Amino acid sequence: ADMPVAAGMPAAEQRRPGRPRSERADRAIIEATLSLLAESGAAGLCIEKVAARAGVGKATIYRRWPGKEDLLLDAIACLKTPLPEPRGLTVRDDLLALIEAMCEQFADPCHMREFALLLGEGAAYPRLMARYTETVIEPRREVIRTVLRRGVVTGELRADIDVDAALFMMIGAVLARSRYGDEPVEPGYAGRVVDEMLSGIGAH
Repeated sequence: ADMPVAAGMPAAEQRRPGRPRSERADRAIIEATLSLLAESGAAGLCIEKVAARAGVGKATIYRRWPGKEDLLLDAIACLKTPLPEPRGLTVRDDLLALIEAMCEQFADPCHMREFALLLGEGAAYPRLMARYTETVIEPRREVIRTVLRRGVVTGELRADIDVDAALFMMIGAVLARSRYGDEPVEPGYAGRVVDEMLSGIGAH
């Protein structure tokens, strides 16, 4: 109890005295947490349910995480679904590959439920939403921003474009269609989104 804890260290890494950690148990607990998060959201998740699904005792979880929110914070850090690395050929090619990847990911019901639940519960769990934004959302946004900035440098895009506005227009086009569309996103939709965007921000 008197051992110092490094500032900023994730809860799962704040080792307590006792038996060595089991990587298999860690994975089972994190996977069970994410599975339950997708099913019922943060409000419906409890340590008892996580323990039952992971096949471990509650004490095993509490030795690693002080409580539910600390467990969720570490689980959220594992939710990374990186976008493909831009190939750097043309801005259109790179944006098309990125938007197509986003369409595919949001076609996954589990991924979409996690996203919707996290956004819906963000006010109740501000630390959780901040971690999700930091580890999942912002790295994905930065990939798209990098492509747009490169397009300005190469002259493919106008020098006066609003990078963030263009970013959110494209992401919004995918989210709105994936979350509220009556039918699955059809082939070719990503290309239409990119081309409509480039018709406005492309260099003429």
